[in-house]
Amino acid sequence: MQRDYKALVAQMTLEEKAGLCSGLNFWQTKGVERLGIPSTMLTDGPHGLRKQAGGSDHLGLNESVAATCFPTVAGLAASWNRELIGRVGAAIGRECQAEDVAVLLGPGVNIKRSPLCGRNFEYFSEDPYLSSEMAASHIQGVQSEGVGTSLKHFAVNNQEHRRMSSDSVVDERTLREIYLASFEQAVKKGKPWTVMCSYNKVNGTYASENPYLLTDILRGEWGFEGYVMSDWGAVNERVDALKAGLELEMPASNGTGERKIVDAVRSGELAEEVLDQAVERSLRMIFKYADSRKPDAPLDLEAHHRLAMEATCESMILLKNEGGLLPLEKKGKIAAIGALARAPRYQGAGTRVFSPAASTIFMRNWSKRQETLPLLTRVAMTLTVTISTSLLLRKRKKLPETRMPPYSSSVCRTATNRKAMTGSICVSRLIRLR
Repeated sequence: MQRDYKALVAQMTLEEKAGLCSGLNFWQTKGVERLGIPSTMLTDGPHGLRKQAGGSDHLGLNESVAATCFPTVAGLAASWNRELIGRVGAAIGRECQAEDVAVLLGPGVNIKRSPLCGRNFEYFSEDPYLSSEMAASHIQGVQSEGVGTSLKHFAVNNQEHRRMSSDSVVDERTLREIYLASFEQAVKKGKPWTVMCSYNKVNGTYASENPYLLTDILRGEWGFEGYVMSDWGAVNERVDALKAGLELEMPASNGTGERKIVDAVRSGELAEEVLDQAVERSLRMIFKYADSRKPDAPLDLEAHHRLAMEATCESMILLKNEGGLLPLEKKGKIAAIGALARAPRYQGAGTRVFSPAASTIFMRNWSKRQETLPLLTRVAMTLTVTISTSLLLRKRKKLPETRMPPYSSSVCRTATNRKAMTGSICVSRLIRLR
């Protein structure tokens, strides 16, 4: 639908315009009812929809609605499969439409500098080319369903320790060739509706107040046309952030940010044209979702679960077939060592924990499918292999070639054209008992 956004902005009061630059609450943007501007919902992702059904928080404490749990993006990157990630994104987009979610907060494309980073599981890779290609496909998939994405965390956010105040000091060549490269092609090819700034400083200036990043590079060089939002609580000085190119502060600041914007315009510190431009950018994305709304679209969660299983298989990397363990025989005893065999860790933590609509767990399915294989289990205090996503053991005649990407994932890959023998498994080690 064609709209005259400049005319719409011209009808708004100063307070209404400032209000559109701040959240309504924890997950929603403000609307202007008298002008037909709707409030929209933003929700965590990117390996599944995390829409909280009751109380809102950013720690993953409160329950969320049931949604398909796909492998984390660290695992998806190990598939090297753009088409698959596009289909995963589209499935998540359909679930967003079913829950009236306008923007999925992801994917994350920060570079993995250290295995100690607490959010590595939700970043694709330490290789900027792989990261940007996977992200672009994910973005295109989600947005093909009329739901926006928020590419994050822009930029050079590679640690969680003191992330609110840390300063990422980086020279121009390194910035361009590694850290920004992961974002650049994702923006140019994927065309995300929104970009989320990071908490940290970059060369002494907070990312939320950094015009070099938010305006000169993101818009001037890469042609980004959406709006920039803050990470939750990342805004330092609201007026400086707006001047730098940050349109939306999240979550709601209880009116503090809005009052600062209004006062700055009235005092002449902030040109009203800057505010008008920010509001216009936000309106374009708000109505893009409103015009793409599919309230009655069918949703097949069983099909999405099958897709999640397919993605799990595609995400596997065989590190070592020690002693010719694989393929498993249909006789003898097998010991699954590690508590993760019974209680797999298939998600991250905090904002990446949600309620899976379905799950297939190795230990619960083994006896159903292989009654002739007695299974011994015990917990090992020291795990031999750390697995970052579900591992699906499959029956096949021979192993494919080993494909080892950068340390995006340390999981086992098997053939993908055979029928599953067991369910999802996330264990430390399998040993054949004599």
